[in-house]
Amino acid sequence: MSLFSKSSQRGILPGFGLTLGVTLLYFMIIVALPLLAMLYKSFNLGWADFWSIVSSDRAVATYRITIGAALLATLLNAMFGMLLAWVLVRYEFPGKRLLDAVVDLPFALPTAVAGLALVTVFSANGWFGRYLEPFGIKVAYAPLGIALAMMFTSIPFVIRTVQPVLEDVATDVEEAARSLGATNWQIFANIIWPAILPAFIAGCSLSFARSLGEFGAIVFISGNLPFETEVMSLLVFIRLDEYDYPAAAAIATVMLFIAFVMLFVTNSIQAWQLRYAERN
Repeated sequence: MSLFSKSSQRGILPGFGLTLGVTLLYFMIIVALPLLAMLYKSFNLGWADFWSIVSSDRAVATYRITIGAALLATLLNAMFGMLLAWVLVRYEFPGKRLLDAVVDLPFALPTAVAGLALVTVFSANGWFGRYLEPFGIKVAYAPLGIALAMMFTSIPFVIRTVQPVLEDVATDVEEAARSLGATNWQIFANIIWPAILPAFIAGCSLSFARSLGEFGAIVFISGNLPFETEVMSLLVFIRLDEYDYPAAAAIATVMLFIAFVMLFVTNSIQAWQLRYAERN
């Protein structure tokens, strides 16, 4: 029976060779070829020209602004995304289904529309901005607005990676620990947190990577001032608008490198955490 079952499962889709071939072809066309074309443009510059572009004062300013805002957005998304995932899993309340659906709104809403909405709310004469600016809190056309736009577009990654894992955490283990005298904090730290940590790290890394490449929501609320509120994706767009494709490719390569390094470090941490959990 087990052999028949295994054979049936393998026969649902075409053979391994055909399935793998179609998958790799799709991957090459959609992902690999555009990346290779970008790297080819960058390599054609030569090292001296490439370094001159990516290390210019304006480019370095965009790195600082983009990475700083992305880190702030990821930190806030980590906190509030974790809390929202916990609420959606552990509590029942009126409007829960609506809130659960709204979490995915940034995926469906065009980011340019999100940027316009944020400007409407946080500009100097906006709904909230008019009350914040008298206290010296400037959101629109400031780095804080960039971080806010990044938060809006990337928070679903944290929620949607943590939520299903949190749902799978066995509540009977928590009840057993509580019956043995464990406090709520001990239960969370020793039972729940180790189980959701890999998913939490993955969600935060995806949130950070998404924030690095955000464009539509930022371009409206940032003001796009060089050395002040100009981000990496906008500088790439400006170079493309100037038909300076090699410069655009060079800056995009830096963005790709930062995202790759961040994902590599994150995956290494996840692998180490999983090995640690298996040993214990």
